[in-house]
Amino acid sequence: MSKPSIPLEEIAAQVAACHYCPLGDTRTNPVVGVGNPHARVLFIGEAPGKNEDLQGEPFVGAAGKYLNELLALAGLTREEIYIANVLKCRPPSNRNPQPEEIEQCAPFLREQTRTINPEYIVTMGNFATHFILKTEIGITRLHGVLKQTGKFKVFPVYHPAAAIYDRSKRTALEEDFKHLGVLLGTRRVEGARGVDDARGVEDARKGEGALAGATACGAVRDAACAAVHDVVRDAACAAEASPSVGSQADGKVQ
Repeated sequence: MSKPSIPLEEIAAQVAACHYCPLGDTRTNPVVGVGNPHARVLFIGEAPGKNEDLQGEPFVGAAGKYLNELLALAGLTREEIYIANVLKCRPPSNRNPQPEEIEQCAPFLREQTRTINPEYIVTMGNFATHFILKTEIGITRLHGVLKQTGKFKVFPVYHPAAAIYDRSKRTALEEDFKHLGVLLGTRRVEGARGVDDARGVEDARKGEGALAGATACGAVRDAACAAVHDVVRDAACAAEASPSVGSQADGKVQ
C-alpha cells in the first residue's frame, strides 16, 4: 500500500520549522514552492536567490520574468504549474548546494512531488538535471529530449537565468518550451517542427528519447530505482514509479 501524501500546507510548516542544516539560520524566508497543487507539470530549480529569499517565492526576479515568457510559448501559465526547489533556503552568496544540504532538504521535495503527483517534471539547468537523472552529461546534450524516470516524464531545459546571461542559449531554450507545449498538447505547431514534435510524443510513449548508447540506458534504468537513493527510498523500488526529485537555482544569477 502506498504511503499517504502530506498536504502542501503541512510540508510548508515543516520547512518553516526546519533547522537541520545551517541554511535555516541564515535565510530570510524559506522558499517552499508555489503554484497549482494538482499541476500536471512540476518545474524544479536549485535553490532560492536573493529576491526569492526576500519574498519567499520562487522565480520572482529577472529569470522569473523570462520564465513567464517561456511558459507562454508552451501554452502554460503560472497558475497551471507548480515550481519548487531542492533547497528551500538560500545558500550564502548563491553558491551551489552542498551534498549534506541536499540530503537534509530533498525529502521535502520528495513529499511535494508525491502530493502533487505530476505527469511531467521539467528540470532547469545542469544541477537539476544531474540530480534528477543521476548523470554527469551536460545540459547542452540533454536539453529538449524527453526522458522517463519511474512514472515521471522528465524534460531537461537550460535554466532561464543562464539564457539571460548567455543569449546564445535563448533560441534553444525557447524552442524547447515550444516543444514542451506540443508534448503537453497545450500548443499547436505547424510545419516540420510539428511533425517532429508529434514523433517525439510517440517516442516518449515507447520509452525512447533516452541517452545515446550504454550511458543512456544506464541513466534511465538507474533513475527508475537506484538513482532515487535516499530521496525516494521509501517508495522507489517497491512501485517502480517513485519520484526522483531535485533541482538549478531559481534566482541563482538573478
